[in-house]
Amino acid sequence: MHTPRPVRALLIDMDNTLFDLVGAKRAACRAIIRETGVGDADLLFSYFLRRTRGFEDPGNILDFLVDEGIYSDKLFNICSTIYKDVKLSHIEPYPGVQKTLEYLVGRGYYLALVTDAHRNDAIPRLEKAGLRNYFHQVVTYDMTWQKKPDPVPFLYALLMINTTPGDAMVVGDSPRRDIAPGRKLGMTTVYARYGDRFSSSGTDGGADFTIDEFAQLVLLISGLGGPKRGRRSPCAAGSPSR
Repeated sequence: MHTPRPVRALLIDMDNTLFDLVGAKRAACRAIIRETGVGDADLLFSYFLRRTRGFEDPGNILDFLVDEGIYSDKLFNICSTIYKDVKLSHIEPYPGVQKTLEYLVGRGYYLALVTDAHRNDAIPRLEKAGLRNYFHQVVTYDMTWQKKPDPVPFLYALLMINTTPGDAMVVGDSPRRDIAPGRKLGMTTVYARYGDRFSSSGTDGGADFTIDEFAQLVLLISGLGGPKRGRRSPCAAGSPSR
């Protein structure tokens, strides 16, 4: 772990860091099961966790329908639409996210979103959550064709906001995909433990800080120093990782 220092920019993950995508996907799976009357939502969700297709790929629904013996083009199209619409309808920012982003922008920090989602998925989610306008740049998979933990998306974001790794902080819920590349590049790293649904318990990837709610970024980053435009008061505290 390097010694944390003042930062001027934050590279922030999207899914499960700003809102609960897993919860939204599970709600969509439940809606599909209600439509088909076959199987159960946990089983369908497990298809999205396989390595044979991507976490966002609607082909997972196709595989489920085939395995259940109920596939048809019509049913697949219906279920795909249900999945897309219900998932998006359940996207809501975690408590404190909007106020925290507003505070950071008001204090002069540059904010870049770095996500593995495609732009046509990322932008609607950000807009549904009411968060799009807080980010100076949004880096999606189809802009670099590299997924985290590859350093390319992070380097591309830094280039877009004219910031060096030493002046930046990365915030994300994945020790492997967010914290590890952030550390390798020399950025200050913040593990969003509250959003991590898949890592082993107690694993923070060696992050400089761990937060249990997004609002804890306020006092954490204020304690490091950095841009100070604006006069809003911090609303929460951050805690160093163990």
